[in-house]
Formats: sequence, C-alpha cells, structure tokens
Amino acid sequence: MPRPLIDPPRRRTSRATKLAAGLFSVGAHAAVLAAVMLSQGEPRPPEPEPFAVDLVQPPPPPPPEPKPPAPEPKPDSKPARPPSPAPPKPDPKPPTRTARPAVRPPDVEPLPATPADTTMMAAELGEAELAGATTVGTGSGNGSGDGASCDMVRRLQAALRRNPRVRSALASAHGEAAASGKAVLIWNGKWLQSPNQVGRGLAGVREAIIMEVGFAPAACRADPMRGLVVVSLADGPGAPRLALGDASWRWSDLLFAPGTRPPSRG
Repeated sequence: MPRPLIDPPRRRTSRATKLAAGLFSVGAHAAVLAAVMLSQGEPRPPEPEPFAVDLVQPPPPPPPEPKPPAPEPKPDSKPARPPSPAPPKPDPKPPTRTARPAVRPPDVEPLPATPADTTMMAAELGEAELAGATTVGTGSGNGSGDGASCDMVRRLQAALRRNPRVRSALASAHGEAAASGKAVLIWNGKWLQSPNQVGRGLAGVREAIIMEVGFAPAACRADPMRGLVVVSLADGPGAPRLALGDASWRWSDLLFAPGTRPPSRG
C-alpha cells in the first residue's frame, strides 16, 4: 500500500515554530542571568588573611630602694632646736604728707562799706521843718494861667483830693506820719522812694501830680518857686499832707525829673 504524501507547507510551519520557541527560551535565560548578576552589586574585596598574635605579660616593676637609717644621736651632742618662727613683718606705714607752708595773701586795704543812699528815701517832716512852706492861700494868683496869677498849689491840692488812690497810697506807706499830721516829702528835685515801694514816688501819687502839672497852662508850669510846697488831702487839723520842692525850682521840673514819663490822657 503506498504512503500518503505529507503536505510541504505544513512541515515548514512546524520548523519555524520550534525555532522561535528556542530563541525565546534562550532570551529568557539570558535575562534571568543578567538580573541575578545585577542584584549582586559590586564585587566585595577579598578578606585579609588572618595572622597569629602572641600575648606576652610584662615583667613586674622593681621593688623600691630601702631608705638609709637615720644616724643615732651622740651622747654628748645637744638636740637640735626647732627653727624659731620668723618675726612678723611690720605694717607698711602710710605715706606722710608734707605740709606746705601757708601762703600769706598780699595786704589788701579793705573797702569801706557803701552807706545806703538816704537822699533817695522819702522823709517825714515835722512842723519845724515845714516853717515857711507855701500852702493854699499863701501863694499868689487864682489859677487863671496868665503867668503871674497862677495858683498851682490850689490846682494840685484839688486834684489830689479828688483822687482816692492818693490817700490810700499815703496811708499804706506812711501810716504813722499820716495819723500824726506829719507831711511826707516825695520830691526834692528828684522823686523819692518810700518804704516797701518798688518805684520812686508813691504808687498813684506821682502819676496824679504829673498829670495835673503836665496839662496845666505853659505859663503856670514855668512859674518860679522857692522852698517847699505843702498840700493837704483833707480839711481840719491832723489831715495827711504831702510836701515837695527844692531851693529854687519850677513846676515843669516835676515833668523832667529822673524816672518821670510824659503825661498822656486817653
């Protein structure tokens, strides 16, 4: 009986399949081998070869040398005395200061004390000192202002009586003099300063006098005067009084005395 013929294409397909399976197997083994080699990392260095060590015990230290025996004292020798303590050192003395000779200041002549200027203080005048003083009624004229007929004493006394500040200022600075009837001198060519007053002339009194004289007629201001003028601030005996004047003066001198300001009316 004759053998059946094998189909040539089927035989070729079986050989190709076997060849592919063999190549896949070889590749898989190669990949596994490469993964194993990579996981091991770098190769370790070889370990050093062991060597033998012998332990030797060191020799013991030499014994200490014995101290020589102390010499025995001789019977005729005296025992040694213990050393005496050193004497204490004296405390250092503080340095002494050399006294310097006193220097005598040069002889200076002492200056005499300057006495207080009593000529600038207001004075309280009695009747003996007011003898011959000009008062209201003893002067000339009636205050008309025609030169010879001016009565500036009457004009001034009337103005001071109308001003209540004048009497209160006089009573506060010269209370005893006002009560005893003495006259207080406040101007003798310059304004005088009363006790416990800051400026010259009584507060309010000097301004009232300057105001009245300054606005008087020019002929009255130029009227020549001699000696003291006394004005009374009230009628009757014992009334407070003010005095002003000099040996030879004019009423205009009151306007140009030291510390005087020109009068002004608002």
